[in-house]
Amino acid sequence: QLQLVESGGGLVQAGDSLRLSCAASGLTFSSYAMGWFRQAPGKEREFVAAISWNAGSTYYIDSVKGRFTISRDNAKNTIYLQMNSLKPEDTAVYYCARDRLAVRVTVATMRFSDFGSWGQGTQVTVSS
Repeated sequence: QLQLVESGGGLVQAGDSLRLSCAASGLTFSSYAMGWFRQAPGKEREFVAAISWNAGSTYYIDSVKGRFTISRDNAKNTIYLQMNSLKPEDTAVYYCARDRLAVRVTVATMRFSDFGSWGQGTQVTVSS
């Protein structure tokens, strides 16, 4: 059975960095695009970044461009989200998710509904 496990969250100060990891097991990983989402208290879940199955295509929301980097290691069944220059508004629970469709080439137009498997989330708190 599919399992996605996020890790790497924590409490940091504004300007600090964190690297989130999402390890996949019990599923086919390397043929699927993967994404990172976040949900702050009282807000809807927000699509943050995505990476295609072969890392040839990536997507970022405007608010994290230049600060966050998504990557993947298919040999380790793991994706990462390197988060630099963190801001208090980045505070949220961060989730990883897997695409419903295999070998999607372009991830820039993906939507929430394109993702069908989710991890349990990891908390990121950025203090000012």
